[in-house]
Amino acid sequence: MGTESGSDPVRATFVAILQQLNRVESLHEGRARDQSLELVDIERILRRFQPVDDGEAKVSQALGLLVRNGLVHAQAPERPARGSSTPLKARYRITAEGKAFLVEALKRSDRIT
Repeated sequence: MGTESGSDPVRATFVAILQQLNRVESLHEGRARDQSLELVDIERILRRFQPVDDGEAKVSQALGLLVRNGLVHAQAPERPARGSSTPLKARYRITAEGKAFLVEALKRSDRIT
């Protein structure tokens, strides 16, 4: 998962996050819970992604911006079983706007300039 030389590392991270969320949604079609990822899952998947690995972009910040701009939906954490000490974690899923942004971003990167 490399980036183009001279590209914006934050934008590249946006695209990488959206690609992974789109991928997991497609893989698990028909199983809503499996069509989303937790932050730790996204961070694990992108840990060797150059902008993240180099410290140029943070997955949590990029994900927050995607949520704020409506490209990703944050699903509220489910309630734990009574007496459970497991922390609540939000799950993230790509939106229709996120898919449109992803398609446009991939079109632009495929163009010859």
